[in-house]
Amino acid sequence: MSLDLDRIELTPWIKRFPGRPGTATLVFPHAGGAAAAYRRFGMALAARGVDTFLLQYPQRGERLTHPAVATVGDLATDMLGAADWAALGPLRLFGHCMGALVGFEFARQAVRRGIMVRELWASASQAPSTVAGSRPVPTTDAGLLTDIADLGGTDAALLDDDDFLALLLPAVRADYRAFNAYTCGRDVRITADVHALGGRDDHRVDQELLRQWVIHTDGAFTFTEFAGGHFYLDDHLITVADLVSCT
Repeated sequence: MSLDLDRIELTPWIKRFPGRPGTATLVFPHAGGAAAAYRRFGMALAARGVDTFLLQYPQRGERLTHPAVATVGDLATDMLGAADWAALGPLRLFGHCMGALVGFEFARQAVRRGIMVRELWASASQAPSTVAGSRPVPTTDAGLLTDIADLGGTDAALLDDDDFLALLLPAVRADYRAFNAYTCGRDVRITADVHALGGRDDHRVDQELLRQWVIHTDGAFTFTEFAGGHFYLDDHLITVADLVSCT
């Protein structure tokens, strides 16, 4: 029997790209990122039969007036309560940068609600237990602008647009504060398989930080590296969509 939208009620800020039943994949954006930034990725996954859901954090897009949450765990709770995910069967999760941490916390909470998570794709994200020992990310306007420019992934011309910055900076600041508050012990694991992905030239999240995801799963672990930096996904979108859709 085919799965249709009548079986799951979605909030307006979840964007769905329909695919085959039993392939539900939730996409968690990077810190400061909007769901729209993953539209091409969602379309690529759907073209391969993957039932794809792009999630939107507060303080951006359709959720511009929604209050920021304090922690990564709170973001996960927000995403978990946005739909009847159990109706879609075992889930796959894909998160880029901080989005992978949100996905990890989503998986931890999901099991308590009887929702099965089969896989977590952790893209350009340091392992959960490494965050607390890292240098905090900036939260001042000047610090945020410098960091955003340093990471790439945002059109440099837009960083000179005051109207664009008025929308971008509150979202990035909210997510960075949640990231800075995040802690996770080395003994915390999920049952889902974890697949770590990253850019070879990513100076924010190097190979060692990515590989430490292995200690956070009781399932299988894989590591795949691509040419590129923190936003390597922009240049390897089709290849990554192929990887995700093949599992």
